Amino acid sequence: MSDEQSAVTMADVARAVGVSTGTVSRALRGLPGVSEAMRRRILRAAEGLDYVVSPGASGLATGRTGSVAVLVPHISRWFHARALAGAHHVLRNAGFEVVLYHVEGIAERREFFETLPVRRRADGLVIIALSLSESEIARLGGLGSMPVVGASTDLGGHPSVGIDDPAGAAMAVRHLVNLGHQRIGMIRATDEEGVHRGVSQRRLDGYLAAMAECGLPVQQDSIVSAPWGVDGGAQAMAQLLSLRTPPTAVFAEADDVAAGALRTLRRAAVDVPGQMSLIGFDDSPIADLLDLTTVAQPVYEQGLIAGRMLVDAVEQGTIAESRQRLDTRLVPRGTTSAVRRPGR
Repeated sequence: MSDEQSAVTMADVARAVGVSTGTVSRALRGLPGVSEAMRRRILRAAEGLDYVVSPGASGLATGRTGSVAVLVPHISRWFHARALAGAHHVLRNAGFEVVLYHVEGIAERREFFETLPVRRRADGLVIIALSLSESEIARLGGLGSMPVVGASTDLGGHPSVGIDDPAGAAMAVRHLVNLGHQRIGMIRATDEEGVHRGVSQRRLDGYLAAMAECGLPVQQDSIVSAPWGVDGGAQAMAQLLSLRTPPTAVFAEADDVAAGALRTLRRAAVDVPGQMSLIGFDDSPIADLLDLTTVAQPVYEQGLIAGRMLVDAVEQGTIAESRQRLDTRLVPRGTTSAVRRPGR
C-alpha cells in the first residue's frame, strides 16, 4: 500500500472519537464550539494516529484557508521587521500560517493592488507601515468580506492600530522650546514610493501646530526635505547649516534621518548639543547607539495588537476596539540641551 493510500485523514480521527469532521477541525484549530474535554480527546486521538492537519481539508470543513497574509514594504528595515515580529507571534500562536507579501518597489506594489493575490488564499490581511493612496484603499474593497487590519497604517474605514504622529512631533518641538530654543528647523524625508507619505505629513502638521502654539515663527527655508535615510539626513543638515541664520535646534522626522544629520554636524565641527540640538523620532536601535534624543513609539506592540485584532475578526467576526492609538514618550539623551546664550 502506498504512503498516499495509508495517510490518516480527518475522517479517521473523527471515527476514532465518534464525532463529526467539523468538530475535529474546530478542535485542531483551537476554535470555539468544542469543550476542553472533547478537545483533549481529539488531540490525543490525532496524536495516536499520527494525523497531520491538511490545510485543504480544514478549509473544506471550516470555510477557511488557515492562512493569513501580511503585507510589508520592507523586510530589512528595523521598524517593519519589529512590527512583523509582533504580528507573527500572535498569528502563529492562534494556529495560522503566515504568508508574507513583500512590495519593495512601485512595480511590485502596483501589481499587488491590481491583482490582490490574497483573495481566496488567506482568511485575513495585515498591512504594516505602508501609507496607502485613496485608490489603493478603494481596491481593498475587492477583498470582499476578508478582514483587513493596519499596523502603523491608516486604512480609512478598516481597523488599525498606530500612534498619534502629530502629538509625538509636537512633543519633540515642545522639548526644544522648553530648553529655550526659538529657531527650530525640521528635516523631512522625501519618499518616491509613498511608503512614509502619510506619516511624514502628520509629523509636519505636529511640528507646525507646536510652533504656532508656542508663538514661534516658522521660517520656510528651515523646513528641508531630502531622500529617506542617513544620506538624505546628512544632505538636509548641510542645507540648514548653509543658511544665513541656521536654527539652534532641529527636529528630524525619523531617527535614520537624524543619524545622517548628526554625521554632518560632527564633520562640520558643530558642537552637539552646545551649538545645535537635535531630536529624532521612533527610538530605533541607532538612536540609543548615537545617544540621540528621540520620541519613542511602541513598534512591536503595534504588530502584536494588529495580529490580535485580525484573529478576533477572523474567529469572532468582530473587533472590540477597531481603532487604537498608542502613546509616544520623550527619551532625552545627549543631543539636546539648553540653548547657549551669547557671551556664555
